[in-house]
Amino acid sequence: MKIGIFTALFGDRPLGEALDIIQAEGIEAVEFGAGAYPGSSHLGGNHEAVEALIADAGKRAELVREVEKRGLSISAISCHGNALHPVRSVADDHHRAFVNSVKLASALGVPCVNGFSGCPGDGPNAVNPNWVTCAWPDEYRDILEWQWKEVAIPYWQEQHKLLESHNVNFAIEMHPGFICYANDNLLRLRNAVGPRIGCNFDPSHLWWQGIDPIAAVRELAAEGALFHVHAKDTSIDPYNAGRNGNLDTKSYGDILQRSWVFRSVGYGHGIEWWKDFVSNLRMVGYDYVLSIEHEDGLMSPIEGLRKAVDVLKQSVISQPAGEMFWAKD
Repeated sequence: MKIGIFTALFGDRPLGEALDIIQAEGIEAVEFGAGAYPGSSHLGGNHEAVEALIADAGKRAELVREVEKRGLSISAISCHGNALHPVRSVADDHHRAFVNSVKLASALGVPCVNGFSGCPGDGPNAVNPNWVTCAWPDEYRDILEWQWKEVAIPYWQEQHKLLESHNVNFAIEMHPGFICYANDNLLRLRNAVGPRIGCNFDPSHLWWQGIDPIAAVRELAAEGALFHVHAKDTSIDPYNAGRNGNLDTKSYGDILQRSWVFRSVGYGHGIEWWKDFVSNLRMVGYDYVLSIEHEDGLMSPIEGLRKAVDVLKQSVISQPAGEMFWAKD
């Protein structure tokens, strides 16, 4: 299992400088953004630059050389957007980024694209996404069924053909605000669309929903739906959550008043939890990358990164040299 990083953390730095920092911190894999919400700063910064990279084998070879000469590999192409957005210009922009990400991943030999499932509006004339999480009054369930049957399933069925043709998987990050935010709705989409749909597992979005990440990751792995893993933590404030619950719309910058915030690995849940999580990943057969995503408002990027790397280095289990003793006859 390798420790990786989502390079959006260093989006303000040139590619070479960012990779130098990443190498110096003992990280082994990188995840590049290719558009939508995180942008594509290290791949040129816009659709045209990414498309030029797809079309030019020489440019791709140079990118790979820059990565590999530092002892790194590319774990995923990231395209976290909302291609189901009710505003057509937004949906088209994010769809273009998704298609480019799939084509680039295929051309680079990268197995997966990470992103969101998206969220439609409440009907054909909507102007904003509508994230439905309430079963009553009944119109909420009506909205939800329209979103799935008329928008989400048809869109992702079509994109599944693209994924198949390029031999790439789409790893959905279960994230509140989108239709796939927990196991049941992610598996609903996978079962409706096909096996190229799976999960970029990020435990940070699950804790505050009341989901046990270890129970969740075991189920997804059993379904063959675990493609990639993000390493990010969450801290739930017992005082604010005790007063207000965990459905919190305050700014992420209002840390003192929020019920929960994102933290660097080990600062929401201790090292023993992360050791247990990595052990469970090993048990279910995951031996790929733990990609650090830094969104800790209490730490600088480099401080948060170093603390996360330290915890993960103590947690990662290397591939066993041979058969485990209890597997022998």
